[in-house]
Amino acid sequence: MQKNMQMNMQQNMKPMPLKRGVQLAAVLSAATALLACSSLETPKPPVLKAATGATLSACAALVGQLNLPNTRLESAAPVAAGALTLGDRAVPAHCLVKGKMHERKGSDGRDYAIGFEMRLPEAWNGRFYYQGNGGLDGAVVPALGALGGGPLTGALMQGFAVISSDAGHTGPQTPFFGLEPQARLDYGYQAVVKLTPMAKQLIQGAYGKGPDRSYIGGCSNGGRHAMVAAARLGDAYDGYLVGAPGYRLPYAALAQIWGAQQWLPLATPGATIKNPLNPNGTLVDLASAFTPAERQTVAKALLAQCDALDGARDGMVQATQACQARFNVQQDVATCTGERNGACLTPGQKNVLAAVFSGAQTPQGQKFYASFPYDPGVAGANWGTWKFTDSLIRDPLALGTLFSVPPGPVDPLKDNIAQRLALFSATNDTYRESGWSLMVPPGEDKPVNLAPLRQRGAKMVLYHGVADAIFSAEDTRQWVERVGTTTGQPATDFARYFPVPGMNHCSAGLSTDQFDLLTPLVQWVEQGVAPQAVLAQARGAGNPGGVNSELPADWSAQRTRPLCAYPTVATYNGSGSLEDARNFSCK
Repeated sequence: MQKNMQMNMQQNMKPMPLKRGVQLAAVLSAATALLACSSLETPKPPVLKAATGATLSACAALVGQLNLPNTRLESAAPVAAGALTLGDRAVPAHCLVKGKMHERKGSDGRDYAIGFEMRLPEAWNGRFYYQGNGGLDGAVVPALGALGGGPLTGALMQGFAVISSDAGHTGPQTPFFGLEPQARLDYGYQAVVKLTPMAKQLIQGAYGKGPDRSYIGGCSNGGRHAMVAAARLGDAYDGYLVGAPGYRLPYAALAQIWGAQQWLPLATPGATIKNPLNPNGTLVDLASAFTPAERQTVAKALLAQCDALDGARDGMVQATQACQARFNVQQDVATCTGERNGACLTPGQKNVLAAVFSGAQTPQGQKFYASFPYDPGVAGANWGTWKFTDSLIRDPLALGTLFSVPPGPVDPLKDNIAQRLALFSATNDTYRESGWSLMVPPGEDKPVNLAPLRQRGAKMVLYHGVADAIFSAEDTRQWVERVGTTTGQPATDFARYFPVPGMNHCSAGLSTDQFDLLTPLVQWVEQGVAPQAVLAQARGAGNPGGVNSELPADWSAQRTRPLCAYPTVATYNGSGSLEDARNFSCK
């Protein structure tokens, strides 16, 4: 059914009609270009050969049979079909291999290693998937290759051999592993560099052949890992699935602290909340500066201005870019004339909200992080948690222990923004690589180094929740634009971006957040079929992948929409149910 719906959506995608004179001018221009410059046309990137599968011959014997450099295989054990489930579906039979790479004693006296697990399906499809995990890593989460906002499917379910790792440190050391120089580097990029060739050798030993096609993907820091691999590992991967990438993580974390400092003067004096990381500690109640009720008010104002821009009033804003030009927080949100009551914003609140969405800047007015797009997902609980709680806990810890040289404690409400920026690029005798260098993919500002990937047929699919509160969807959109501008080649031949309206960080929000972008990526790499419209579903009551409790009561529990490749927008066809993706086209 899902494939049929996606085919119908593709068939429904019709080009926007042009006026006759514009059509004629376009035809004449194209003919002139063909006659004069046909030898200068940019060749289409090749289509890579499709992967072919193999059968796993043995499992438990792998530990004794394989001798991999700098690697200790701890165990290999068969897992029966159905012993694990993803949603309501049984995971196929596979072999679970656990091990460690580069075991060592750290400069802080602690034991370090790059811990990993690989799951090798008995019926292998010939493909390898590197599962990039989120946050600060530190745990080997099950290598299922889960995708989207809920476990609709996964790479292991589809027959991939999948690896997952802790990126070189274990949970009890998080986030203070960042004080150990090599652990910093492993987390930043070296774990991916070390694990990739080892995993391919392990696959070779298990199946008698290496992977024909290799893919890497993840959301948040996992999306950053995928972008790091694209920039640093040359031809190691054929496809990159990049979700909500924190590819400029140091700047994004500092932008959170900058935002906290903007909200602080509006917070209720003396109001505190419990510190979720310290049962005996408290935090300033920053959410009192912009309450859930007030966020709902802004969301309603956004819908009033932008909901119908896609042809349907359905509680979603699909036309994100058009909405940014139309919505004005100063004019479109009611101004409080008396006490705050949740149905209005004070002039001070409006000024701070506009500043935060415009992007963080130094006291001298220099922007250092992207703007955030306005979206009704601002009402999501995840949005508030990132802005008002994590900005006081996670972001200061990461700034102080991982991204700054020298490391040191950070007071998020008093930290000097300009001085902190300077510490990102600093080095010393202990930390010989800066926090910026180890975290950010080389060439992120001018990604010309990705041209060779395009030329050999590799592909990249990016997705981002438009209402992501920590990593800006606008930052990702601008990066995709830079790919085409700096390489001089069509960005859509190599990288396609799928904004997810209403979605918060990697999932949830007022959105259809359950989708599979890995299958379209494989089809693009191995069949040359570029993705344009991908089916996404809401996770309402009864959803086997878990329920999104924030869905509006008037949505169908199974609402579907097409995720549309930027710059196209999911637009209502004018008839049919507003709950059904088949009644929308990407235009």
